[in-house]
Amino acid sequence: MSARPRGWRVPGWAVAGTLLALLIAGPIIWLPTSFIAEGEAFDQIAATLLPDALARSVILGVAVGVGTLVIGGSLALLVSFYDFPGRGILEWALILPLAMPGYVLAFVLLGQFGFANPLQSNLFGDGLQLTWIKGPIGATLVLTAVLYPYVYILGRAAFLGQSRQAIEAARSLGLSYGAAVWRVAVPLARPALAAGVALAVMETLADFGVVNLLGYETLSTAIFRVWFGAFDQAAALQLATVLVGLALMLLVLERFLRGRARYERQLAKGDAVEPRRLRGWKAVVAAALPSLLLAVVFVLPSIQLVAWSIETIFDGVVGSELVQAAVLTVMLAVVAALVALVTATVIAYGNRARPSRLGRTSARVATVGYAVPGTVVAVAVFSPLIWLDRRLFEFAESVFGADIGLLFTGTVLGLIVAYVIRFHALAYFAVDSRMGHIGSKLDDAGRALGADRSRLLAQVHLPLLWPGIVTAALLVFVEVMKELPATALLRPLGADTLAITVWESTKDSQFDIAALPALLIVAVGLVPVILLVRYSRRAGWGSIPG
Repeated sequence: MSARPRGWRVPGWAVAGTLLALLIAGPIIWLPTSFIAEGEAFDQIAATLLPDALARSVILGVAVGVGTLVIGGSLALLVSFYDFPGRGILEWALILPLAMPGYVLAFVLLGQFGFANPLQSNLFGDGLQLTWIKGPIGATLVLTAVLYPYVYILGRAAFLGQSRQAIEAARSLGLSYGAAVWRVAVPLARPALAAGVALAVMETLADFGVVNLLGYETLSTAIFRVWFGAFDQAAALQLATVLVGLALMLLVLERFLRGRARYERQLAKGDAVEPRRLRGWKAVVAAALPSLLLAVVFVLPSIQLVAWSIETIFDGVVGSELVQAAVLTVMLAVVAALVALVTATVIAYGNRARPSRLGRTSARVATVGYAVPGTVVAVAVFSPLIWLDRRLFEFAESVFGADIGLLFTGTVLGLIVAYVIRFHALAYFAVDSRMGHIGSKLDDAGRALGADRSRLLAQVHLPLLWPGIVTAALLVFVEVMKELPATALLRPLGADTLAITVWESTKDSQFDIAALPALLIVAVGLVPVILLVRYSRRAGWGSIPG
């Protein structure tokens, strides 16, 4: 046996980071084994439930992808290359729909157009019914309305990075200004637009609240129905695996479309494009259409939520259950954010302390949870948690003679595990991006002074990581506040969050009761949007963090 090299030490942070990343990714990676264990279960769902649910998911994903590309891309093009009255306000206000969860907008529309209690105060009056809201058309419109900002933000950043010289060169060849923008700027922004569409489609595949409220069954709702309706764990796991496969295929497609981005960016160097001033009816239309969209998607629904909330407060409908739901939601969001920060920091610092291909790969694999729906995460973590609870129960009973019950399954601990797996990517990318800005010379100087890796992290890196840590905490906090499917599947009995309170009330068409918790969720969701706007104004729209 060869002797260890002098000074050889186990790379503790690197090992810890790799193991933690694999632990986070484990439940998702484990999903395909359901076909090995109980493959015969898939034969039945493949012949009955899967074809229709898969087809609806694909159709909805394609429809929302096209809708967000058209709306988000057009708005980004408009505010980037043209100047008109109100442009300075609209360029940041068009991000606001990101704060509106799709299921909140869905139940507001249901309450407005013929599905609400007639005693409720509706902005557009009572009796107006639009039955097509329930179904594929309504689901497509709602999801497109709340997800187009993904395409808008990335498209806007890409367009503002365009070169004025490229546009002028196209015009010198005889093209009009609009034709030059279309023939030159749009192809250069294609990777960014594709990334925005991919994000929107992944959110569509992950959606449970909108499609459930509007009665359009997709793979996400099918998993929920199989889990709770048929109590068929194997079938739910296999449906979840199919949905993960769809999400991964979409990620591969997006990477393929973005593959030539670095070469296209070389063509975009030069002076920034100066927006062309619109006049007359063109200026009116350019200002009116985005304003109308913003009013329909965000302003009017928010006003309606406020009206219903005031009505329930004055009627004394709001009770202690809402306070308990708010407290539980905040507690879960805070704990999940703190745990996600710890996992993200350990993994990112482990890769920095001892870079390796295994470490980088495991870190990327650990972020896959954000690309899959909450229903999939809930189903994926349930079996490992059951196994762990059984082992802990047997150990406690054999060693201490104590009955400790279930520690993870059906408890808030299980929920927190699911939240961390689902939203770890948000924390990791924020922390890792910030850590990438810290020069390696600081590490070398600290090590030369005798500081070990732990001391370097505590005294050097954490103070410098603080902006990234705050950003990561806010992102995870807000997403946990809005999360519906994972909470619905794993929550303890009687422990409702604000999202569950909204969902339970809307199932019984009690839209006024659902209004106040929904308003609280929207208000909290505005926090990262406001921070995004402030960052973009400080750093420039061309450098919005992705």
